[in-house]
Amino acid sequence: MSDPFDLAGFEPEPEPPVPAADTAPPNVQAPWLAGLNTAQYQAATHLQGPLLVLAGAGTGKTRVLVTRLANILYQRLAWPSQILAVTFTNKAAREMRERVEQLVGPAAEGLWLGTFHGIANRILKRHAEAVGLKPNFTILDQDDQIRLIKQVMQAEGVDEKQIEPRSLAAQFDRWKDKGYGSGSATALPKSESGFAEGRGGGLFELYNQRLLQLNACDFGDLLLHNLTIFRTQPEVLKKYQRQFRYIMVDEYQDSNVSQYLWLRLLAQEYKNLCCVGDDDQSIYGWRGAEVGNILRFEKDFENAHIVRLERNYRSTPHILAAASGLIANNTGRLGKTLWTDTAEGDKVIVQGVWDGDEEARMVG
Repeated sequence: MSDPFDLAGFEPEPEPPVPAADTAPPNVQAPWLAGLNTAQYQAATHLQGPLLVLAGAGTGKTRVLVTRLANILYQRLAWPSQILAVTFTNKAAREMRERVEQLVGPAAEGLWLGTFHGIANRILKRHAEAVGLKPNFTILDQDDQIRLIKQVMQAEGVDEKQIEPRSLAAQFDRWKDKGYGSGSATALPKSESGFAEGRGGGLFELYNQRLLQLNACDFGDLLLHNLTIFRTQPEVLKKYQRQFRYIMVDEYQDSNVSQYLWLRLLAQEYKNLCCVGDDDQSIYGWRGAEVGNILRFEKDFENAHIVRLERNYRSTPHILAAASGLIANNTGRLGKTLWTDTAEGDKVIVQGVWDGDEEARMVG
């Protein structure tokens, strides 16, 4: 039997029709599609235009992403190198790659699949000179970042007892998550520069200058430098826009402003952007995550299609009912109703504890 993912000598073909929302998945030739429920099938086979998949906890979102990616290759709509798939952690990226490799075999080798920072680093190495770096630049970890901030503070006569270097580093990270950096395109606005007794903005600028002098960058710079390259080198942006026919994003509710801008720029050519996330699970606002990225998806991408994964395979009806009743009070959500056909299970018990230690003992 020939390998369905042998991509030698093909041209991308039109997308097959997608079944209506109220129909069950039809008989399909691809075996990996056969076990999907109706909503999962819709998400995996909607292959043209912007797609937002609202995936509740335990609804099989990773399976949908992997299956959709395989379906794009099976339908011969793109080469592996024309598919960009990003997530937030190395662990999630490894899991996705392993599952894709199990499904499609050697065709997975050419995929651009990794974390936001990993993919941004790969692009930056190709175009480092455009932002004043050399391709062999160094990426600072948190300890090195704080050490450099201390050097900048010392040079400016700033007492570490007045301004804690670690808090300054955290603020610099937040600014970069918001898309602020050095240069006119992403300069820090005056409204933000009052931090650290009004000296935060100046120290931020000096810190960024010092990074360039050292041929180094921090994690926030990886995406920021990408944005600078895309904004100042239109031919480079066009190259990547034309390369990535399909873009897929996991845990979209955790994306920050820089990641959001990066995705929007890359998706403008084909607009085949598929974002999977849960507006009820955005818990990383403290590190720059913007749940508004999900809420504005339909506005940002005209004719966006929305699929809700609501069948839960992990929890009991009692747990889902308690969670749904609680989250229904949140007005900043697009809305979905999780359900399951498993046994009722035990009822939820609400128990108050004095502190985290007592909670740990109770759970243990």
